[in-house]
Amino acid sequence: MTILGERGLDTSVVPAVVTVERPRNPEHGDYATNLALQVAKRVGLAPRELADALAAALAETTGVASAEVAGPGFINLRLAADAQGQIVREVLTAGSAYGNGAMLAGRKINLEFVSANPTGPIHLGGTRWAAVGDALGRVLSAQGGEVTREYYFNDAGAQIDRFVRSLIAAAQGEPAPEDGYAGAYISDIAAEVIKQEPGALTEPDSAEIFRRIGVGSMFEQIKKDLHDFGTDFDVYFHEDSLHKSGAVEKAVTALKESGGLYLEDGAWWLRSSEYGDDKDRVVIKSDGQPAYIAGDIAYFQDKRARGFDLCIYMLGADHHGYIGRLKAAAAATGDDPATVEVLIGQMVNLVSGGKPVRMSKRAGTVITMEDLVEAVGVDAARYAMIRSSANSTLDIDLDLWSKKDSDNPVYYVKYAHARLCNIKRNAADLGLVLSDLDDVDLGLLTHDREGDVLRTLGEFPRVLATAAELREPHRVARYLEELAGALHKFYENCRVIPQGDEEPGPVNLARLALCGAARQVIANGLGVLGIEAPERM
Repeated sequence: MTILGERGLDTSVVPAVVTVERPRNPEHGDYATNLALQVAKRVGLAPRELADALAAALAETTGVASAEVAGPGFINLRLAADAQGQIVREVLTAGSAYGNGAMLAGRKINLEFVSANPTGPIHLGGTRWAAVGDALGRVLSAQGGEVTREYYFNDAGAQIDRFVRSLIAAAQGEPAPEDGYAGAYISDIAAEVIKQEPGALTEPDSAEIFRRIGVGSMFEQIKKDLHDFGTDFDVYFHEDSLHKSGAVEKAVTALKESGGLYLEDGAWWLRSSEYGDDKDRVVIKSDGQPAYIAGDIAYFQDKRARGFDLCIYMLGADHHGYIGRLKAAAAATGDDPATVEVLIGQMVNLVSGGKPVRMSKRAGTVITMEDLVEAVGVDAARYAMIRSSANSTLDIDLDLWSKKDSDNPVYYVKYAHARLCNIKRNAADLGLVLSDLDDVDLGLLTHDREGDVLRTLGEFPRVLATAAELREPHRVARYLEELAGALHKFYENCRVIPQGDEEPGPVNLARLALCGAARQVIANGLGVLGIEAPERM
């Protein structure tokens, strides 16, 4: 750091990243840093003494209005109005790219999410991952990552057999098997099979016909529901292809030869406990059939063969055991377990009138994506799923999220954008148009409420970077609500459009520029969440 060097102090003690944060109490300044407390001992000075020296130098720096020492060695900074106003210039110059970074530049990321079994409509857990996963993909892309969104289509295994038996039972007018699937959608798909193949029930390969048409129909409906929800995938990977291509057999053989598997009680076991898993896992069962993890191993190897250096799996609340086993599978195959990252999403409940909602129109007892969207709309459903950490159980109040007022968080944010668009239209009617930023004196933005908006706008790049680093897109939603709140207070205290016979002045133009920057940031943030930024409401 130049300031330390100028005083003959060792600059090597300065950390690579110096923490500068907004104080919770605005009276403490615009920004604060604890740098003096961090490095004072290594510099050989008392924290307060070092803080005094740093504050004195910072106060002389262009763009800093004041630097004051507080407590044992914190430094509180206030920016000069013209320097702080440059945030507006940065936002409007960058436009839709404002907030983006390069943290993940050069990283090729496979993001697998939803991956619901094609045996029924997407339930609330899958709906949560559809919203969060899509938003996370956008966040990672905004940080320079090359992201491939992937859906793992589980078209092999016992659940497909149960699904087929359920379809056949429905086609025959019989109740669903005890271990099968029920609901109006089963009858609908069974009818579709008969429509396409009228003799399906009497054909020798009846089960295969119901499997081919039924699974295909169910998956097409899943893809349509996801698309209508604003979530599309780059790759739909079929589990069955791993078995048909011999990839599973090849992966198992390689592990046997390398000693990664051992034979016990007629089954082949992965030595996963040696790589951090809580126990060894059966890969080939005693009957010779592959366990589910056999496909997981082959699937991971396929991802790595396609060039992905980070494989993110977004799994449901009942999949905690997969964290250890997937990392262990990578290590057992000689790969780096750090290339595997598993995110676990918790349960989602719907509430209406203070009571749980448990029944679905089409899927029996399972509440579906379709049910939620019908109740509150796509944007509200997405936002409700995204705005809370996926690590916590989520209760969605249908009465709240169906409201068309500021009590509804997504309405609150979207209305802030629409209001900013209205200000732009009204200003244009008065001939107040922002054409050249060089003609705008951003140093006039000196009101405390203007400062709140400016500092919040300046936080957006950090929020996006943190959301990407921690895989937490909910941080973007909460940020947008904070920005909308700052704008609300700004409107109450700072008039943008002249009233009556008042002539527009430089401060009106500066505030119009501030509104334009805020409008851009809200649009960028909503875009990251996959939610519309309306111009009128």
